[in-house]
Amino acid sequence: MKNKEEMKILRRKFLKYTIPSVCAMWVYSLYTMVDGIFVGRGVGPSALAAVNIAMPFVNFIFASSMLFASGASTIISIYLGKKDYKEANEAFTLNTISIIAFSLIILVLSLLNLERLALFLGATSTNLSMVMDYLKIIICFNGFFIVSYCLEVIVKTDGFPYFSIIGVLLSALVNIALDYVLVIKLQLGVSGAAYATGISQVVACIFFFIHFLRKNSTLKFVKFHYAFKTLKRILSIGLPDGITEVSTGVILFMFNQIILKHLGENGIVTYSIISYINTLVLMTMMGIAQGMQPLSSYYYGKGDALTIRKLLKMSFKMVTIISALVFILAMVFSKDIVNIFIKGADAELFNYSVYAFKLFSMSFLVVGYNILISGYFASIEKPSKAIIISLSRGFVTISLALFTMTALLGSIGIWMATFVSELLCIIISLTVLKMNPLRDFK
Repeated sequence: MKNKEEMKILRRKFLKYTIPSVCAMWVYSLYTMVDGIFVGRGVGPSALAAVNIAMPFVNFIFASSMLFASGASTIISIYLGKKDYKEANEAFTLNTISIIAFSLIILVLSLLNLERLALFLGATSTNLSMVMDYLKIIICFNGFFIVSYCLEVIVKTDGFPYFSIIGVLLSALVNIALDYVLVIKLQLGVSGAAYATGISQVVACIFFFIHFLRKNSTLKFVKFHYAFKTLKRILSIGLPDGITEVSTGVILFMFNQIILKHLGENGIVTYSIISYINTLVLMTMMGIAQGMQPLSSYYYGKGDALTIRKLLKMSFKMVTIISALVFILAMVFSKDIVNIFIKGADAELFNYSVYAFKLFSMSFLVVGYNILISGYFASIEKPSKAIIISLSRGFVTISLALFTMTALLGSIGIWMATFVSELLCIIISLTVLKMNPLRDFK
């Protein structure tokens, strides 16, 4: 009876952290998706392609935030598990100062190389100006992107998971309202979409900063000595999640290049639609992993291996259920999903996009397991194991699958490559997990 009650309590804790994490990730996905919907409908397919070309840089910004956020969240959770509040506050403050400094470096270097950056990402003579317009504004707001996401993750670590939902929802509503005003009403095109996204991040940043100034927050900004050892620890733990997110940008970049070669700009429009939905699925799975991470790190700090095993099993069950549900929805509503982005497009482009989306959707069945196992290893301070998985799925298996499948099947292989890549990676993930069973801590 006692064990059943303990499981119920643990399950409630798991859902208390996982549901807000998934919701927050959905909202972050919707930022760019809403931009795509308004740009696709308000400006046209060519503008949608331009935003997609710039998207790897947005992924880089988000990856930078995850690099700091995941590591800091894990370390802070471990200190809180040990009741060491002084070290937790110092790690929190050091991390916040570090991300602000890092965002300033990105700002300066990116603006100085704006045209080169746009061309590197794949901008063509027909869309170079639109890509640069979008990038320039996003770059100026990059600090708010990084800081707001990082603080949102740490708000949950601080024990206020539902407060984080309020912040991201507020930001999302601002984004949608401004997209409508700036893109549709004022006809500012891709620049309007970029301003809407950037301003919404400013709102989120202010909202989360206010939380840490309140009396009931455990974590506070304190005086600290800049400890590079702590920063190194943060970055090493956060690296797997950072790789997971930056790999999304790398994959976008590789797909854009190959699609331009085989299918032309219409192919980029198709992949733009797919990548928005794929990002939503990836973020859902990362939300589950991030919901598990603070609890797993907390119990790691307490030395409770049994509870960590239970959390991992719960996470696997949730990933299995959501993966199946997402795949079914993608199959049943594929036409409706494509119609959201390119309503009124010519029939050939629409039908091909639906066909490609169905092929790509097979990857939704397996991607969550790789993300979850990587997040699990990061949460118990085994970053090297997490990096193996993140590098495998982010660079090695996808490169191998994309070029091989395209060579064998042509354009069909492009849309099946991600599914094949995730299957190859799941073999690696399960092998690493089996070789590193969780034993009781000393």
